[in-house]
Amino acid sequence: MPKVVEGESAQAIEADLNVNTIFRVEGKVVLVTGGGSGIGAMISSGYVQNGAKVYIASRKDISSYAADLTSKGPGSCISLNFNITTDDQCCAMLKAIEDTDGRLNVLVNNCGIFSSETLGHHSCNAFAEVMQTNVDAVFALTQMALPLLQKNASKEDPARVINIASINGVRVPAHDAFAYSTSKTALRMLSQHLASALGRAHVTVNIISPGPFMSRMMRGLIQTVGEENIATTTGLNRLGGPVDAAGACLFLSSAAGSYLTGTEFALDGGSLVHRTSRM
Repeated sequence: MPKVVEGESAQAIEADLNVNTIFRVEGKVVLVTGGGSGIGAMISSGYVQNGAKVYIASRKDISSYAADLTSKGPGSCISLNFNITTDDQCCAMLKAIEDTDGRLNVLVNNCGIFSSETLGHHSCNAFAEVMQTNVDAVFALTQMALPLLQKNASKEDPARVINIASINGVRVPAHDAFAYSTSKTALRMLSQHLASALGRAHVTVNIISPGPFMSRMMRGLIQTVGEENIATTTGLNRLGGPVDAAGACLFLSSAAGSYLTGTEFALDGGSLVHRTSRM
């Protein structure tokens, strides 16, 4: 073991490690696809409540949710009515952000769709639609957003891409989700590939793989099986909520997360390591 050198720990003492500094996202421009409902809504609210300017994109009208977030502040929220599976609409969406702010600091690829068709009854068209939304559109939007992401990116404060996958893309779920699970597994590899390609360009790419959350996508299963029964499949015996989703994204978007790329958070309450039966 090398000998201690006088003053070698000075950097740790002199660094500003105040929580309000290292987790700060105030003033950042953020785009959250599918940001008007479910986990996306939780993430969007977290950014706005910490002073970011957030664009939430959806095929549906989510302007009322954006207005509610802006009213709460201290950040602001703008809704964008676009279909991310269409290249022309993605370009128009990014152009709207560029014309207003000239930059994009964080892209959260949260938008996704689910199909629960059973084997033997799962159409090729339904499978392709899930793959197009959950994988193809993420790649296309990220690629198109790169010039805007790199506008203000630096070695010390890189731009961030956060891709929302799923623990169903880590292991085979107990329910039929052939297209969904396959798409989320593909998204995990795509994210790592992008992280490898974009690090030197001052863009980090990380993955969040949620477990069971109180969200629109899980509403039907929760109503059928019951929240308590689903909670027992997690190691912490509860479903995820707004603090969990927002906290992970705030960390990855702040100075605290600036040295992470190609990483994956299993935001699942310990579901992957829990030993009981799975939902």
